[in-house]
Amino acid sequence: MARSIYITSAEGHTGKSTIALGVLDALIRVTPRVGVFRPIARSSAEPDYVLELLLAHDGVHLDYDDCIGVTYDDVRDDPERALSTIVSRFKAVESQCEAVVIIGSDYTDVAAPAELGYNARIAANLGAPVLLVLSGRDQQARAEQLGTSTPRTAAEVGQMAALAFAELHEERAELFAVIANRADPDALQQTLDAVRAVQSESTPVWAIPEDRTLVAPSIRGILSAVDGTLVKGDPELLTREVLSVVVAGMSMVNVLPRLTEDAVVVIPADRTEVLLATLLADAAGTFPSIAAIILNGPFPLPEPIERLLDGLAPTVPIITTDHGTYDTAVRVMGARGRLAADSRRRYDRALGLFQTHVDITELATQLGLAESRVVTPLMFEYGLIERARADRKHIVLPEGADDRILRAAATLIARDVADLTILGEESDIRERATELGIDIAAAQIISPTDPEYVERFAEEYARLRAHKGVTLSQAADTVTDVSYFGTMMVHLGLADGMVSGAAHTTAHTIRPSFEIIKTRPGVDVVSSVFLMALADRVLVYGDCAVVPDPTSIQLADIAISSAATATQFGIEPRVAMLSYSTGESGTGADVEKSARGDRPRARTRSRAAGRGTDPVRCRSRRSGCKGENARLGRRRARDSVHLPGPQYRQQHIQGRAALGRRRRDWSRVAGAEQADQRSEPGSPRG
Repeated sequence: MARSIYITSAEGHTGKSTIALGVLDALIRVTPRVGVFRPIARSSAEPDYVLELLLAHDGVHLDYDDCIGVTYDDVRDDPERALSTIVSRFKAVESQCEAVVIIGSDYTDVAAPAELGYNARIAANLGAPVLLVLSGRDQQARAEQLGTSTPRTAAEVGQMAALAFAELHEERAELFAVIANRADPDALQQTLDAVRAVQSESTPVWAIPEDRTLVAPSIRGILSAVDGTLVKGDPELLTREVLSVVVAGMSMVNVLPRLTEDAVVVIPADRTEVLLATLLADAAGTFPSIAAIILNGPFPLPEPIERLLDGLAPTVPIITTDHGTYDTAVRVMGARGRLAADSRRRYDRALGLFQTHVDITELATQLGLAESRVVTPLMFEYGLIERARADRKHIVLPEGADDRILRAAATLIARDVADLTILGEESDIRERATELGIDIAAAQIISPTDPEYVERFAEEYARLRAHKGVTLSQAADTVTDVSYFGTMMVHLGLADGMVSGAAHTTAHTIRPSFEIIKTRPGVDVVSSVFLMALADRVLVYGDCAVVPDPTSIQLADIAISSAATATQFGIEPRVAMLSYSTGESGTGADVEKSARGDRPRARTRSRAAGRGTDPVRCRSRRSGCKGENARLGRRRARDSVHLPGPQYRQQHIQGRAALGRRRRDWSRVAGAEQADQRSEPGSPRG
């Protein structure tokens, strides 16, 4: 039976969806089959956005309709029948999973003990312990506006906890843990103490501070609130948060000083001079970066203005609405933020806060989930992130002009994984990050043409390449290339590593390392590997990019390096050398080269290095291994290092389905093999 956890609260606007996302992400890291269930859906007419958010997680593979119990109307009409339906539908989901995250109802959005009581009854009937979410925000004070609200005192949070505990006890629900969410950042410890004072000492209690960016509405939310239409600007920027509103009813000279960062500017549609002045201010860089412009009123833009905007091609979203100025401003102020999978900044920030303030290991242990032997891609990724966080390094990212790199950098910063340096012009990169709605403030940005660095790097590069006749002037030109600049940072100890290749070729990325860093002692050939994330394991493939036609001795060196890389990533290396030939269907130098693979040399080196690698000679993906080879092949390892031989790339089949079929065939020949004492004629003996 699956282990389940029921997440509920005593009132609305607690940020329960953020907690549900964090719990789901944590459980997927330790067990491969995790499901989600929503006992009471928000509406039967439109999708439940909380459930959609969780189902969008990479590790969940369930249909939306299967994960819903009943509707609000069903509960109001007949609570007992609704409860029976919830139990039966939950059991269908539970049978498919090892753990299930259950998200309680929140249909009233006000404090309601009856609602918490009904959620407690559901939890008791589902046999799921309750994770209670308490709000650190004062629900009775001034209404929340654009993510701004009044915090509760620690004593008030404790009082709310006492009332909720009593309600859960009355309905015989088991309290698993408590999270005080959106708590006052300046009173986290006091909040924890207040909650612990009114419950059992054995119950885990955590507190997560308020983060305004998680609850402020996005531009997309504002667009919906004002019944607007996006007429200009970049649609990708609709996920940016809105933190203030500026009503531009004055002349442009009086509007400009009132512009604020992340503001939405409401401009009457017939005030085109204010529109143009606002766009110029946003592009100038000397004024705050606004989030969006709303043109209100039933006035179409004049054709010359339309033509001018087309020429300017502004990225800031421009929205039109027929509402009046007052109504538009009220709708903007009343819009509420939602955590959604399409807002990467919000998504990463929510997970980062959860992982920082909640003990994920204790959560999984308390829930009774043992670590799985299966390694899914998400589990593998989580392991890498945890190792990186524990052994923090400084990484340089040369491709700062690529939006994908900026988004990835924001994710790493939000999850506190590494220290980052991004190469590029600081003003351009900071401006683009702001437009994308991502936070890279913690990253260092260095221009590859910075004279101080260029002079230092040029002197070192000229020294290293003096035997090739490289002059100081030539070196100065060379090191301004971002790949050379980043490699020099690693070489001189200014960074621990470099990640590149998103916008540059493999050759452009690794050529500087040939010239500057070179190979480690005892390694004769540079090779590459890539990680193939399958459904239940991670494989290492090498070499598929750097050495197109290796000799058998080079194959052995590649095998050793690939096995060492696999070990660094926590994958037990079992090496198989593959060629394009199936069984005995092919002959020739390339097939024999892969078959020989210079195993004596490979085994000697691997044992000397203490890696325990056992290379395999096998060119068959179906039936080429016989006798002892086939018997040992059946004892396949969970993780393997595959070395495609010459011409293999021409036979490579793209797509997960094709890879799955090949994996089943390859697994028959992955294992240890007796040493082949023969070596290639003319080559050194092993």
